[in-house]
Amino acid sequence: MTTANPFSEPAEAFPYTPPTDEIRKKYSEIFELKEALNVPFPKLMFDKVVAFIILVFCLPVILLLLIINFLEGVFIPENRGPLFFYYNAVSGGKVFKKWKIRLIKEKYIDKELQAKGDWHAYKKEWMPEARTYLGAFVKKFYLDEIPQFYLVLRGDMSLVGPRPLAIHHYERDLAQGNVTRKLIRGGLLGYGHVRKGTPDFGKPEFEYEYVYRYLHYSPFQLLLTDLYVIWKGVAVMAKGGGH
Repeated sequence: MTTANPFSEPAEAFPYTPPTDEIRKKYSEIFELKEALNVPFPKLMFDKVVAFIILVFCLPVILLLLIINFLEGVFIPENRGPLFFYYNAVSGGKVFKKWKIRLIKEKYIDKELQAKGDWHAYKKEWMPEARTYLGAFVKKFYLDEIPQFYLVLRGDMSLVGPRPLAIHHYERDLAQGNVTRKLIRGGLLGYGHVRKGTPDFGKPEFEYEYVYRYLHYSPFQLLLTDLYVIWKGVAVMAKGGGH
């Protein structure tokens, strides 16, 4: 990765590739779907119960992050700013506000794009000098994703599903021929996303396999898939591999 041009879009922000002819043939029924799929009831209840429990347990963490964010702003004025931010993203074909924990200094945020909810307002987060000390820490351990459990609770996202993309990246995903993100709710963890750090990361076949299971597995079999993805995701987060 290079930071020579801070205005260039980092490749890490969108590694997904177009569906291959093999994928189109194997999952042809998925490409014929026109409407978003309903969330199976057991998955829906599992999402909400787990999200609620995690939010309750995360309250002390959020409080601690608020205190650290305040203190960092006091001692390093250029790092001052709100703990939370959002940009507009797409889940199940619908636009929603994707809340996260702020990683970068206010001076690196494009205020005009921020007002529009545009992801590009924050794209300098890959510049090491743009990060706050707290931002660098929370990103390493994926703590910036904590607010998304609230989004799962309110029904904008699921625990498991294709990672929701900013509008710009979602439109590019569709233009490439991918359809998974307009069919099912986006997830905190994806069937392909948990392969981060491996050559399989970004390959679309995993997202199509997950939609296939959405269609053909029993609700409880789908829950087993979700539990596998969650287990893999926890293993990735435990390694502190965020960047």
